[in-house]
Amino acid sequence: MIKIPGYIIDDIIRQAQDELPDETCGLLAGTGNVVHKRFAMTNTDHSPEHFSFDPYEQFQALRSARSEGLELIANFHSHPATPSRPSIEDIRLAYDPDILYLILSLAAETPILKAFRIQNGISKEETIEIVN
Repeated sequence: MIKIPGYIIDDIIRQAQDELPDETCGLLAGTGNVVHKRFAMTNTDHSPEHFSFDPYEQFQALRSARSEGLELIANFHSHPATPSRPSIEDIRLAYDPDILYLILSLAAETPILKAFRIQNGISKEETIEIVN
């Protein structure tokens, strides 16, 4: 389970909508399973089908999180036209079994955000709890 403040979910949705038709991406930092901060990242691929983090931004996010006593607990990206589930490429590139992978689908009228733990090529959906 991951606990995310509603305003952070709103920010992820807004970021994804603003960056259409490309996928958006970012990192979430917090303590334990509670998110405290979102780091919006640049999708250096500028693609509607895949993403890559800007390495400099990724390093800056890690430094910022550590300086605030937080750890990176999840990453997120959007699927502009496909469901909220890990693609074959998402699973292949999921190198860290200790974080959650959040995928926001914009394929339907209402955005759908889901969280997954991906380990050894297998994805398992996790619960997202919206907190204040």
